[in-house]
Parts: sequence; C-alpha cells; structure tokens
Amino acid sequence: MAADFEAAFGKPPELIVRAPGRVNLIGEHTDYNGGFVLPMAISQATFIAARPRLDRRLHVSAVLLQRWATVDLDRLEHNSEEPWANYLIGVARELEIAGHPLRGADMIVTSSLPLGAGLSSSASLEMAVLKLFETMGGFELDDDEAAQLGRRVENDFIGVSTGIMDQLIIRVAREGHALFLDCQDLSREHVPLSFPRTAFVIMDTGVKREVAASKYNERVAQCRQALQDMNAILGRTAQTLRAFTAKELEVCRPSMSDLIYRRARHVITENARTQTASGMMKSGDATAMGMLMNASHESLATDYEVTGPSLDAMVRIAHTLEGCFGARMTGGGFGGCVVSLVEAAKVAAFSNTLLERYASETGNIGDALISTPSAGAGVVLKGAIS
Repeated sequence: MAADFEAAFGKPPELIVRAPGRVNLIGEHTDYNGGFVLPMAISQATFIAARPRLDRRLHVSAVLLQRWATVDLDRLEHNSEEPWANYLIGVARELEIAGHPLRGADMIVTSSLPLGAGLSSSASLEMAVLKLFETMGGFELDDDEAAQLGRRVENDFIGVSTGIMDQLIIRVAREGHALFLDCQDLSREHVPLSFPRTAFVIMDTGVKREVAASKYNERVAQCRQALQDMNAILGRTAQTLRAFTAKELEVCRPSMSDLIYRRARHVITENARTQTASGMMKSGDATAMGMLMNASHESLATDYEVTGPSLDAMVRIAHTLEGCFGARMTGGGFGGCVVSLVEAAKVAAFSNTLLERYASETGNIGDALISTPSAGAGVVLKGAIS
C-alpha cells in the first residue's frame, strides 16, 4: 500500500490506518430496535494511507473503484459525482461541528472487504477515516462517541436508518472475541469464541444489495408502527420494541395487521435468541448455537422478509452439508453474505461443495471468506506527522 501511495503522490505515506469489517453472528435487525446483537470483527478490512497537507483539502484515491475525489474541508457538502466520498465528508462534517481540529491530506483508500456484501464496508470506511483524523489531529474520541458519530453520518448525511452495531464493533473489537452488545444503553461484553474445533465461514452470495437501503428504511418504519401499536394497546410508553415480551405481543396480535405483527415477532424472538447465543458461546455448545442460527434465518425469511432467493438457497444447501452446525444470512439482507458454524476439519470440503452447488442451482458465483475474530480500528503505520 505504501508503494501505491508513493506512485500516486510521489512521496511515501506518513500514516496508515485500518478498520475491519464485521460479521454479525446473530441478532439481525435488532440494533435499531434497542435490542441485542452478537457481532465479531473480521480480518478483511479498509485501509487508508495518508500524508498530511498544509491546506484544508483532501485529495483521495479510491483504489478499488479507480476514482478520485477532492474534498474542501471548508465546504463539507454532498458530492453527487463521487458518492463514495460522502462517507469521508460526513465524518469530517461531524468532527467540524464538534470543534475538533481537521487537517487536509493526500490519501489512498483500499479494502479487502467485498463491497455490497453485508460485511459493513461503509462503517469500516467511516471508522478508518475517523481514526485517520484523530491521529493527524492529535485527539481521540471516546469509543461510544465515535460509534455515535458514525451512526449520525449514516442516518443524517447518507440517509440510511442504521443502528449503532456496525460502528461500535468495528471501533472496539477485541481479537479472538465476539461482542455481546446491548444497543439500548451500549453496555457490552467481549465474549471469547469457545467452540472447540470449529470455524465461522462467511460466504458471499455474489448478489449485491442494491435495494437494501430503501428496504432497510421500510423495515425501520414498520417497527416504529409496531411500537406505536403495542404502546397503544397495552397503555405503555416504551421507546423501543426491546421493551416487550413475546407473550405481550400475542396479546396485541388481534389488533395488529399481520405484517406489522410479524415484523415485531422477528425482533422480539431474535432478541431472545441473541441473549441465549451469548451463553452458548461461553459454554462452547456448538450444536445449540447452530440451532439458534437456523431459527434466526427462518425468522428473517418468513417474518422479516429480508432474505431472498440467493441467501435462502445458500443457507438451505449449507444445512445439508456434513460438519455444518448452523447457517444464517448476515447483514441487512437482500443479498450479501451467509455465516455458517462448521467443524474446522471440514471447512475446506464444506466451502468447496457449497460454492459448487450454489453456482449450479442459482447461476451465481459466490466466494468464501475465512476469517478469525479481529481487533478493532487502529494505526498500522505512524511516522513523524509533519
């Protein structure tokens, strides 16, 4: 990467930062409902090499996209011609509003994350950019504040109603651990991966999530409707669906539309599954964890309706293969990735057979990503910042 930077700008970089992607093991579409999630950071990551400038401009090369953008830190406005740059602009804008010092820089951005695969490449970019600005500016945000900043970029500047899970796991991840996170108060526990002789295998369906943003926002609105309905029926003033039990949902069912009921049922049952899964990880019960993953996917397919043919096909095939304890879609849905818990000795055979059968049945070419639980965002190289 240093060589690429020098080829682009004529001098070596003074700073390289990285921020991992993430895979959510269980707890999908619960984060923006104040619920529980269980993600882990992965070894695939976003990298930014940079050299500070004396002015307040960013000259940025997006290596994978083969695109360039120039950002004026005194005019932090949407860039309609280079929309990928809006993640950088959004982070800079939030820091400027908060009064943190910003410096211009020459930058190249690259990534080993597949784009549009549901492994949080956007939040990875946000947290990498934030780490870059922090290091160049000589300040450091609190981890919760950093994650909230990234969420505001997504919600207010990009226009996607995401929760806070992606930014927080990418910021605070610990090597060898997943993160059991309460998205309501951000309390969290680093949970060691204790399943003996197993691995989590991430499979990219090769189907990009083009409609995910609009459908995601639609699901957020439907959950708000469910919350409104349940509060009215039960005489409550709860702020999120996290506050309700499955028993209370059944009391409300006759007065709710079937669609809104099913959306709420997924969120409420997924919260329960995620809490149970955290315990299973500690005890090392891979069979029980696999069953929870399978139930999660079924709920996402039938109640939340965010899977689709590619994800369902890949999960169905995974369930038939030797050594697979469980499999589920991960990420926002409508394409993207599947995560499976697999016996370590059978990972290669599992991956090869799954990809072959998936391609034969769907005509899509998938890819396997084998990853260990990674550390969060950090500095890879830091010279004397000029």
